[in-house]
Amino acid sequence: MRLTASNIVKAINGLPKDQWYEYINPRNIGKIKITSVTLPEGPIIIKRSTKNVNESISVNMIWRLANAMEEGVPINVDRVFGGSYNTRSVLESLVAHTPEFYWCQPGRIELNNSTREIKKGHKHLIWLPNTRHQNAVLSKFETDIVISEIPTTSAVYDALHIPSVLSQAIDDIDVQRRHLQIQIALAVIGNQLGFRTWIARNDQGITYGDKKVGEISGVVADLEREKLITVVDGAVKAAMHIDCIWFRNGKFLPAVIEVEHSTGVTSGLTRMKGLYDQLPPFPTRWVIVAPDEDRNKVITEANKPQFKDLNTMFFPYSAVDELYALCQKRKLSNKAVNEEFLDCYMEPCLQSLTHH
Repeated sequence: MRLTASNIVKAINGLPKDQWYEYINPRNIGKIKITSVTLPEGPIIIKRSTKNVNESISVNMIWRLANAMEEGVPINVDRVFGGSYNTRSVLESLVAHTPEFYWCQPGRIELNNSTREIKKGHKHLIWLPNTRHQNAVLSKFETDIVISEIPTTSAVYDALHIPSVLSQAIDDIDVQRRHLQIQIALAVIGNQLGFRTWIARNDQGITYGDKKVGEISGVVADLEREKLITVVDGAVKAAMHIDCIWFRNGKFLPAVIEVEHSTGVTSGLTRMKGLYDQLPPFPTRWVIVAPDEDRNKVITEANKPQFKDLNTMFFPYSAVDELYALCQKRKLSNKAVNEEFLDCYMEPCLQSLTHH
């Protein structure tokens, strides 16, 4: 089971609105009251007894917590938010009052040269959906789990230069930059896994670092030389503006990928369906990459009758960044990592609708 923002918001909406809630950390003075909850994914409006103003817990913040949590794994909420969001302790405490979440203090492994010492840990949040406690009550989960905290790995992107002719036609330059960064990440991931990557023709002239996108290692310069595409009339035209296509050994198509940001996902699904209709049936992944908070939108659109044949996979931005950062830090190899490894980072949309 995957935790989503709507799961968290639904749980908090189930807390009584007419009472004050304590913080997990007893040193935090004051209490918290829920003013309003917007379903399905927030925002949540709260008030603290120490401040006579309404404050908002945003949709993005809730999604960030949801994406960090796994069943039975203690999560340090302060590390999740990296010190940002001044309502992080509020969200943590409200979540801990709901029946499926507990607070805990796992042991902390501290290494000093060659010696290892287990010390008392910091407060963590833990999700235990099969071990529920009373609603609206803080409950501590006693555990022997110990944690060795590893510094967070960051995904680093070089500078992008978008030609002025192209930038003038873009409504939101920041959205376009993020879109391009994801395409770059997909090309780097593909290259390490032994794939060659087609990047949409209109994006290949953009400069990334000191190279044009079309000159990056592993990027396909000419789609018309790919036999998998050229053997079918109309397939090249249908594929030309697909954001990313992975090719392997000239015989396989590991994935066809559309990157969607602020726009609806229908355009990306439509482009992929256009290519799907041109190609003979063979195994591949039809993938939508989108911000984590757009998960429900992607799943809903992908399950519409006209797109069901695609059996779409959802690849969230956070998962792309995580895999890209891993590629930057560790040299992956297609001999050591098979294609099924990618499926760990993606979510089947048809299956997700039945479990949502």
